[in-house]
Amino acid sequence: MTAVLFVCTGNTCRSALAEALAANAITSRALSGVTVSSAGTSAWDGAPASDGALLVGMERKLDLSAHRARQISPDAVEHASLILAMGPHHLERVHALGGSGKSHLLVDFAEGTRTGRGIIDPFGGGLDIYRATADELERLIGLVLDRIGGPSEAR
Repeated sequence: MTAVLFVCTGNTCRSALAEALAANAITSRALSGVTVSSAGTSAWDGAPASDGALLVGMERKLDLSAHRARQISPDAVEHASLILAMGPHHLERVHALGGSGKSHLLVDFAEGTRTGRGIIDPFGGGLDIYRATADELERLIGLVLDRIGGPSEAR
């Protein structure tokens, strides 16, 4: 079983979208043995997904209405087998909680690089920024699933 944890700041935009996109891709690829969750380094436990994330999710037939933000914890880090952070400061927090060795920047893990590039935070931006973020997340998640679960049959 591979338990993937996506981490951003508030767990209402990037990591919430990443979790929903990954869950959808896992289902469409009929992958077994891969689970996904998300958390934030400065999350308000119980906060809903942002309006932008909800709307962009709806455009992609993803329902984020039940999403509730959660603060990253040592327990969440311990139980994840792969932790994918949206930015360098998120990765630092994961390392401080004991996640070294199983945590990476999402971009670097997906692309097999060491660029240190993060995913732009769409919070407070318009739907165009949320759409661009979702597009990037979808592409990167496809690459991640290729690495950990095999390529999609649809390709």
